[in-house]
Amino acid sequence: MNVVTVVGIGAEGWDGLTAVAQRALREAEVLLGSARQLDLVPAEVAARRVVWPSPMMPAVPGLLETYRDRGLCVLASGDPMFYGIGSRLGPTRVITHPSSVSLACARLGWAVQDTEVISAVGRPIELLNAAVHPGRRLIVLSANGETPGQVAELLTKRGYGASLMTVLAQLGDAAENKVTATAEQWQGPSDALNVIAIECHGSKLLPNVPGLPDEAYESDGQLTKREVRAITLSRLAPVPGQLLWDVGGGAGSIAIEWARTHPSCRAITVERDPTRAARITRNAAELGVPRIQVVESAAPVDGLETPDAIFIGGGLTAPGMVEWAWEALRPGGRLVVNAVTVESEAVMARWHARLGGDLVRISVTRGSPVGGFTGWRPLMPVTIWTVNKESL
Repeated sequence: MNVVTVVGIGAEGWDGLTAVAQRALREAEVLLGSARQLDLVPAEVAARRVVWPSPMMPAVPGLLETYRDRGLCVLASGDPMFYGIGSRLGPTRVITHPSSVSLACARLGWAVQDTEVISAVGRPIELLNAAVHPGRRLIVLSANGETPGQVAELLTKRGYGASLMTVLAQLGDAAENKVTATAEQWQGPSDALNVIAIECHGSKLLPNVPGLPDEAYESDGQLTKREVRAITLSRLAPVPGQLLWDVGGGAGSIAIEWARTHPSCRAITVERDPTRAARITRNAAELGVPRIQVVESAAPVDGLETPDAIFIGGGLTAPGMVEWAWEALRPGGRLVVNAVTVESEAVMARWHARLGGDLVRISVTRGSPVGGFTGWRPLMPVTIWTVNKESL
C-alpha cells in the first residue's frame, strides 16, 4: 500500500511552504483538499485537484481507495497532526506547518506549553466552561465567524465578562488582522478563519478537582453531597482516557466531576427519570463536559461500552444490579457503591462478603444557623463500598 503524503498549509499559501513541501506537491498526481486549500496551490502544479465532499469523514475511505496508488497528496490546514486530518489516514508521510495556535502565541508572546487549547470545530462551545479559571490563558479554535460572539456570551454568563478576547484572523496571510475587546464589550461577527485568545478575568471558582459546591448543580435534592462526592471520586480514581458508568445519575454530579478531571475522561450516566436525565444534560453543559452520554433507562441496561469504573449511587436493591455491574466491569476496574438505607446496606454487606474490597462509613456535620447562633446539623451517614476487579 502506498503511503499518502499530507502537507500542512497556512493562509499565506505557497510562499509559506518549505522547499520539501513544495516539491511534494509538484510530484503529486492527485491533490485532495478543501476548495480554499486547493486555491492556494499555484496553477504550475499539474496534479489533478479533488475537493473534499461534505460531510468529509464518511468519504475518506472511498477516496483513499480510489487515489492512494496514484501519488495522492492531502492538504491540511496548519499542522495536520493538531486537530487535523493527518492522524486519520493510515500510513502517511506528514509535512508539517506551524499550527494556528503556534502562530497566535507567537503574535501575543505567549508560551505555547502554558496555553490551554479548546476546539469549537464540530464540538460544543460549552467545553470552554471547564477551562475558564482566573488568570488562565486559553485559545479557542473557531468553527466560523460566529464563534467569537458565542465565546463572549459564555464568558459573560460565567461572570468572566472582564476577560480580554483577541480574535486573530487570517494568520500568516497578508490580510492578517486582530481585534481585541473584553467579552462583555464584544460586538459583531468575525472573519470565518480565526482563533480566539482569551485572558481570563473573573472570580468565580469552579476547580477541576472533585468536590464542587452543591450550589453548582441544578438539583431536586437527589445529589451526592459535596464532601461525600469528593471521597467517592477519590475511590473511583479517575484516569485520563478511561470511561465511567454512573448508575442512578440523579443530578449527574459524579459523572460530571469524573469528566472534569481530564478532557479525555468519559462518562455514561444511567437515569430512569426523564426530568432528571434532562437536568443532567443541562448540568453537564454548564460545567463544561457536554459530551457526557445520558442514558434514560432503568438499570441494568444492555449495550453500553465496557467501563473502567462503575459508581452505583441509586438502585442497589434492584434485582441483578451488582451482578450486571461486576460482569460488565473491565479487568482492573473499580466498583464503588454508596448506600444510605438499611436495605441497601444489607445488599452491600452480602456482596462485600463475596467479593471483598473495603467499607467506610462517612458522617458529615455542617454548621447551620440556630436562631442567632450556629449549631451542627448532621447529614445522613453514607456507607461506601469499594472493590477492584483485580483483587479476585
